[in-house]
Amino acid sequence: MSDNAWFTEQHEHSGSSIGFRVKQLLHSEKTPFQTIEIYDTTDWGKLMVIDGCTMVSTRDNFLYHEMMSHPALFTHARAKRVVIIGGGDCGTLREVLRHDEVEKAVQVEIDERVTRLAEKYFPELCEANDDPRAELLFIDGIKYMAECEPDSLDLVIVDSTDPVGPAEGLFNAAFYSSCYKALRHGGILVQQSESPLVHLDLIKSMRNAMKNAGFQAAKTLSFPQPVYPTGWWSCTMVRKGADLAGFRERGAASKQFATRYYNVDMHKAALALPEFVREALGE
Repeated sequence: MSDNAWFTEQHEHSGSSIGFRVKQLLHSEKTPFQTIEIYDTTDWGKLMVIDGCTMVSTRDNFLYHEMMSHPALFTHARAKRVVIIGGGDCGTLREVLRHDEVEKAVQVEIDERVTRLAEKYFPELCEANDDPRAELLFIDGIKYMAECEPDSLDLVIVDSTDPVGPAEGLFNAAFYSSCYKALRHGGILVQQSESPLVHLDLIKSMRNAMKNAGFQAAKTLSFPQPVYPTGWWSCTMVRKGADLAGFRERGAASKQFATRYYNVDMHKAALALPEFVREALGE
């Protein structure tokens, strides 16, 4: 590549684009599900791109992975059994298994090549893959949840791509009903919910579908994410048979593992939404 080569993702929905200066295209392949590219960038480390959309970078992935896992785990009283739908780069799995109370974490990723390429180009994200508590399955997550034993899980994390292609079926009431059935009383479902700046209609639709599936309480948490369109992202958390008031603040403050973004204050800050988002979500 030239000394001034860039990868650019054009985001039609927001009428904007995001770009990264790249040194080299390290890998490109078309799997049965999608096209995966790995770039070496000048300032952001490695960059994984799926179907032309930025997925994960070395430099800022900790923001997403920590916020997809720790707020939910510290909200639950004691999550022993966790399922991650998607999450093929394994960063969320790594964060989940930092919690000693987790006895089993199953990652269900439809495209094995995402994980194998993460193991090669993002090995730091895959540090927990050999943890005896971890199980990696390369099957359809929608089917897995539909067949999951009722009242068997404490936490479901939907670490998916955008709601198109293989991930489209992860954003509807039928899937949420499967999650509701599989969760124990007090169990939590958390799902990445795109950008509050340009995807408010999707967030509202998700929350309504979650409510229709039986979940009583919902919270949308926001956090920065520079490699995603608008640079501002969110996850939405719902709970079975209980509210979402408070979290284990003392446990979060005394956690026995290091984080780069998540702490008690950032947990509280993520729960505080701007006025236009609150109004749109009816909070």
